[in-house]
Amino acid sequence: KTRMSVLQRESANLALFCRVPLYKTRSIRRILSDNGKSLEELRAMAQTSPDSSPGPNLPVERLTNFMDAQYYGSISIGNPAQEFTVLFDTGSSNLWVPSIHCSFFDLACWVHHRYNSKKSSTYVQNGTQFSIRYGRGSLSGFISADTVSVSAQFGEAVKQPGITFAVARFDGILGMAYPSISVGKVTPVFDSAMAAKLLPQNVFSFYISRDPLAAVGGELILGGTDPQYYSGDLHYVNVTRKAYWQIELSGVNVGSQLTLCKDGCQTIVDTGTSLIVGPVEEIRALHKAVGALPLLMGEYMIDCKKIPSLPVVSFNIGGKMYNLTGEDYVMKESQMGASVCLSGFMAMDIPPPAGPLWILGDVFIGKYYTVFDRSTDRVGFAPAK
Repeated sequence: KTRMSVLQRESANLALFCRVPLYKTRSIRRILSDNGKSLEELRAMAQTSPDSSPGPNLPVERLTNFMDAQYYGSISIGNPAQEFTVLFDTGSSNLWVPSIHCSFFDLACWVHHRYNSKKSSTYVQNGTQFSIRYGRGSLSGFISADTVSVSAQFGEAVKQPGITFAVARFDGILGMAYPSISVGKVTPVFDSAMAAKLLPQNVFSFYISRDPLAAVGGELILGGTDPQYYSGDLHYVNVTRKAYWQIELSGVNVGSQLTLCKDGCQTIVDTGTSLIVGPVEEIRALHKAVGALPLLMGEYMIDCKKIPSLPVVSFNIGGKMYNLTGEDYVMKESQMGASVCLSGFMAMDIPPPAGPLWILGDVFIGKYYTVFDRSTDRVGFAPAK
């Protein structure tokens, strides 16, 4: 089993890093597709499930994005340690795992590891109720406190919506965005580590391997960066809003034929989704420019033979161009038993006040090693090795 631990290194500046191997799995969307379930069917099931109406004024998380999450790592909670696999998500701020107190009818809870407070000597009762909206369903439970590599509060989920989390390979979610969007004003885990001065730097970084045969899918480093994972220099841009990891995007070019986000726009850098997400009209134009054809699940298919001749898609961030070739933004997947090439772009309108927003997910992060710096509120990129 993989534990969050301190690696002893010869190099002093790497010695205090906490390294978390990331493992790749088939996304929830792919698993459902293999079993003949479309995203539309999933949404319908979530909307018609009993007792799925959320309470008023609850923050809305991105259920659609979790459909494509592929990378997870291990953490432990309590003493003695109880092991969980979690999605490290820079698009949310709460940590939650399934609870031993979940409903008998909660399928997602019964097929994952569950936290048992009675087995932990470091458990501190809180009991405050929490609820996080996912579409028209809601995940709900109560707050507890225990040791999560550092002492932190987390949610014990007792109700999870629909079948989304039932088929997920990860048990829960560890949010790594800013405290301002934390449900229940619970201090995020990384903020707890910052307050306890446990790390050499108040930064964390993600490396995502693009090798489909690699045993380990990447690495999350808490407390610093590792040059073995990137080439050249890191280039930083300031966070524009301390909620998600939100930065300014100055423009998106599709070859020489199309320019999107012409007057500048906002984007969030989000490890919680594999895809790059943009406004519906702009992504529709992008798909037309690359010759992508729509499928029934909100996805677009690209002729695999055309990948070498596809236009480069360039993102202007801080005056520097970050290029993605067809090999970078086309995903080769199996769909109902057949091999298909799918676009790494997805259309979704995010309404105000949070939106409109683009989302740079793992399609982008896999090409560019990404650093999240809380000490100076900035995000850094460098070409991944």
